[in-house]
Amino acid sequence: MGQMEQRKSMAQREMGLDQFEEKEPKLSREPFRHLYLDQLKGFFARSNIWLCLLIQDLMELKKCLSSVLLLTVAMLTTALADGMSIIVFELILDHIFELAGAFVGVNIGTDVSDLPSPSKMVDILKAHQITHVRLYDANAQLLKALSNTGIEVIVGVTNEEVLKIGESPSAAAAWVNKNVIAYVPSTNITAIAVGSEVLSTIPNVAPVLVPALNSLHKALVAANLHSRVKVSTPHSMDVIPKPFPPSAATFDSKWNSTMSQLLQFLKNTNSSYMLNAYPYYGYTKGDGLFPIEYALFKPLPSVKQIVDPNTLFHYDSMLDAMVDAAYYSIEALHFNDVPVVVTETGWPWFGGGNEPDATVENAETYNNNLLQRVLNDSGPPSQPNIPINTYIYELFNEDKRNGPISEKNWGILYTNGSTVYPLSLSASGTVTGLNASVFCVAKDGAPTDKLEDGLNWACGQGQANCADIQPGKPCYLPNNLKSHASFAYNDYYQKAHGAGGTCDFNGTAITTTQDPSYGSCLYTGRYNL
Repeated sequence: MGQMEQRKSMAQREMGLDQFEEKEPKLSREPFRHLYLDQLKGFFARSNIWLCLLIQDLMELKKCLSSVLLLTVAMLTTALADGMSIIVFELILDHIFELAGAFVGVNIGTDVSDLPSPSKMVDILKAHQITHVRLYDANAQLLKALSNTGIEVIVGVTNEEVLKIGESPSAAAAWVNKNVIAYVPSTNITAIAVGSEVLSTIPNVAPVLVPALNSLHKALVAANLHSRVKVSTPHSMDVIPKPFPPSAATFDSKWNSTMSQLLQFLKNTNSSYMLNAYPYYGYTKGDGLFPIEYALFKPLPSVKQIVDPNTLFHYDSMLDAMVDAAYYSIEALHFNDVPVVVTETGWPWFGGGNEPDATVENAETYNNNLLQRVLNDSGPPSQPNIPINTYIYELFNEDKRNGPISEKNWGILYTNGSTVYPLSLSASGTVTGLNASVFCVAKDGAPTDKLEDGLNWACGQGQANCADIQPGKPCYLPNNLKSHASFAYNDYYQKAHGAGGTCDFNGTAITTTQDPSYGSCLYTGRYNL
């Protein structure tokens, strides 16, 4: 079976379509292909996805998909609500699976002092073309705001809810009714994450964890949503006490019974093992065992290559080794065909005096290299044909979280939507802007008084070079506050960003990859990524 066929098969299992195949053999589908061909063609014509199907070059194909994927999923959602045949729906998914690759999503935490409104948050997701998100709860306002966007949503059962749901099937059914059935298909909920690192953080709840998953799944079956919405639970790397070498990794033996039950459930329901994997902690708590380049996806010289002595697999990154450790741990309990999805990973960009590795430079390096690694559609050495679908931790800094300073500074965006450092996600799962410069400019409609304050600060205390916006200089015209502020903001940003300077200016600035230069007025981008 080729890589594309394996990817399609895995995707079909995740959507539950393999169960549909068992009930309806392939031969019996052929008449339906002709019966619904006009409807199928009509759908693709409206979504413009046929244009993508004609493209041979892989990179051009992904660019095309980037422009139509959100529309495609939104149209599918609407069509299902209007009674589209499940067979037509499956045929469309068949085509999409042929083109789909790995994706990178984002976690959304809400312990934020100035959290944007749900509608504003969705606007930010759209602006950055983020198509997959994970929520830690089932926030009603946010789930409603996500409707008709096509964005795929993992909705969360909080740790506080796990015990009740695990002990009471009726509580599980009520939870599904309130937090899933009430929103689908308009909101594209694709999974339920039951708790977060339950075995590591609230081990006393372990006996009811798998019963909780089972009860939620049964509630989804009763609503005929089990093929659309999968159920799993995220685990930290703590459940694998010795992750290196990966081939020798096993789950902590005290969890063998729970893990065996869990893996049987995941296999039976075609669900994924959810893994929270943080090379940041693997490096900072590793007592110098591994070089930081290994944690940051940076190339290592031949004398420092990381090799599993049992398999002789070379590991170019700590994340790959962590994912493989999960696969080998699953295999040690005699299970296979359970794909691993990374539900959390990232790098903090600011920390305390005793956290020297939490820097903007390291966070930018890690997450940009993570994107390039995941989106090459390959898996770890032991599972090269299974892509590592991943969710970055996290969208915004959660300044209200307890713990060390770094715990509050994992966000990739400020709450005004501007990037903490250059990082861009597109809808198809490709990276945009990686070959473009990033600029900081004044926002449209920003208050005049705040723009003036920002301009004065940039040219004064911020030490921006504002010579080119003086009379007679290349950037003096147009002689207006927004234009001058944009030039000053950008000059400050290029110089100060690497040392922690931001593109905010009291909410009047935003980053962009569109070059604002004009005529002989040239803006300098920070660098080409």
